[in-house]
Amino acid sequence: MSERVSQSINKLKANNIRITPQRYGILEYLIEHDSHPTADEIYKALSDRFPSMSVATVYNNLRLFTEIGFVKEMRFGDASSRFDFATTEHYHAVCENCGKVEDIYYPGLEDVESVTADLTGFKITHHRLEIYGLCMDCQKLDQFSEVK
Repeated sequence: MSERVSQSINKLKANNIRITPQRYGILEYLIEHDSHPTADEIYKALSDRFPSMSVATVYNNLRLFTEIGFVKEMRFGDASSRFDFATTEHYHAVCENCGKVEDIYYPGLEDVESVTADLTGFKITHHRLEIYGLCMDCQKLDQFSEVK
């Protein structure tokens, strides 16, 4: 078990949240796979390991993890949410073609909330930054389609 999984399990136990095998598996998958999966992707990845687990179980656990702050739900305009195990504040680059999401850690944006509050008078609750374009794989595909 990785240190991040172990720490997260200990936090769940400290909050009197029962650690079921399915809950453990979902949390472990989110931590170990940095792919910003959808609930369906998590379900498919774990269905062999937990054949009796339902999609509803995955959604319910993701909702719990989101409520306690372990996971961030990200909506990028398509029909399905993606989930990100949130340990540090970061941003996302999103491929407009295939939907791939990459984390971006950019120093200097930490104070964007306080600057915005100072400039507007808003009471800032949170923020997110997404940058859209084509990932390297889709750029390669796009290059091939232009050659005729």
